[in-house]
Amino acid sequence: MDREGHGGLKPADDRARGRGILMANQPTANQPMANQERSGYERLGAAKLSLWDCVAQSVGFIGPVFSTAFVFPLLMGVLSASGKGAGVAAPLAVLISAVGIFALGWIVAQYAKRIHAAGSLYDYVSNGLGSTLGSAAGWLYYGGAIALTVGLGVFIGGFIHDTILTEFNKEPLPVWAWNVIWAVVLFFVLYLGVKLSTRLQLGLALVSMLVLLAFNIYVIAKVGSGNDVGKAFDPSGSTTGSLSGVLFGVLYGLLIFVGFETAANLAEETSQPKRQIPRAVLLSVAIVSVFYLIGSYTQVAGFHFSLETFSTPEVFLAPVFALGGQYSSTGTVRLLELIVLLDMMAVGIGAAVASTRGVFAMSRDRRLPGMLAKVSSRFGTPAGAIVFLIIIQALLIWATQAWSSLFALPDTPHYAAIFGWMSTFGAFALVVVYLMMSVGALLGLQDHPNRVGLWIAALLGIAVTGGAVYGAFYQVKSPTLLAPFYALVLFGVGLLASLLFRGRQPARIALPELRTHQE
Repeated sequence: MDREGHGGLKPADDRARGRGILMANQPTANQPMANQERSGYERLGAAKLSLWDCVAQSVGFIGPVFSTAFVFPLLMGVLSASGKGAGVAAPLAVLISAVGIFALGWIVAQYAKRIHAAGSLYDYVSNGLGSTLGSAAGWLYYGGAIALTVGLGVFIGGFIHDTILTEFNKEPLPVWAWNVIWAVVLFFVLYLGVKLSTRLQLGLALVSMLVLLAFNIYVIAKVGSGNDVGKAFDPSGSTTGSLSGVLFGVLYGLLIFVGFETAANLAEETSQPKRQIPRAVLLSVAIVSVFYLIGSYTQVAGFHFSLETFSTPEVFLAPVFALGGQYSSTGTVRLLELIVLLDMMAVGIGAAVASTRGVFAMSRDRRLPGMLAKVSSRFGTPAGAIVFLIIIQALLIWATQAWSSLFALPDTPHYAAIFGWMSTFGAFALVVVYLMMSVGALLGLQDHPNRVGLWIAALLGIAVTGGAVYGAFYQVKSPTLLAPFYALVLFGVGLLASLLFRGRQPARIALPELRTHQE
């Protein structure tokens, strides 16, 4: 199999051609359109993003406040289909998950030093496993990212509607209208420039994380003598009373880090991608890991290390809000609801930025229709991919409104059921591609000077992603069980399309400024 894409370029050939490429070859403000005309390959806008723009992209997509507010009960085993999880040893599961994610992040960082294309994991898997599997992985990965984007787009409108109705007993707009407003806002944020997108993510994520961090510290202080860090890291606190329960928590723990790698989607728009993208990915993992450790400890300590208390519906449906009601006031709960909304918006923007860059990159390589690679001549943004994403968002808003049984769950608002299904589909899709990247790294990075580090990272990556794939099927019931199956169907469609439509030489090979092989 040709491992380096259409045109017969093997990794060694690619390295030889890329050797000696200097940072001066990175596009400046006046270069992208000229490069496009000269090469015939579409180019995004000027490379001007900083390290913190890239960190904002990864942290924004991860959504640490949103995950802390709603996802920890799954990791603990309260909401998992099997009923198994880390229990009050949730911080231990978070720590183990963070180690696995750091291994994946290390692989992404090594690829990001070599490949500076917007396709990110699509290009990385292609480099390791060949262009056919890489293209199929791109279909799966960006199909999953789009599902996360549009599913969250439906959830945001419902969350705003129900929060206003619950807190103020008012209903100024129906759910679908809030969804439309969000879709319009998202379109303009994406279209008017990547710097606007990243700075909005930075502001939204920073404010929401700082507020929740302050609240967590306040709760820990209020717990006082009831604090017990040792108990939070004792495997006997899991649902099984042993390490096996913690490891079940790790299966789901990977999901709270999904999106950590998406700084790499900004490589073409970053001033020094070889340095800034690897740092951004690893720094994002470190920041979020510390945040999750504090957040998970706050929840188990705040409910006095009682899994029974945590298992009551008024707690496990939204543990952060329950803590706000227990330790503070109604005003604090409303503030927490606001910061969760802000973080959801950051996630939505981050997922949309990653999705549109990926669709653009695959379309530029003609693995998707070429019209999706159209770039705004004024703003340098992937206009074709942005319009494509917003059309899908509009269709899901319509389907949610018109088809009340679509992915419906008992005693669950329809918008929440839609988001639950879409997020399951999307997270599973991304995790499968993480697994493929980990396997492919043993081939694509086989010349890496740190062979021991490569094998350790790859094996850890394979272990945590393989476990997460297992967790997506274990004792899960329909309609949620259908999500990973549909993701595998999408992979099959992508594989067939890759065989039928071979595309052209990948931009990472055709454009010298998108590659380097100096470690």
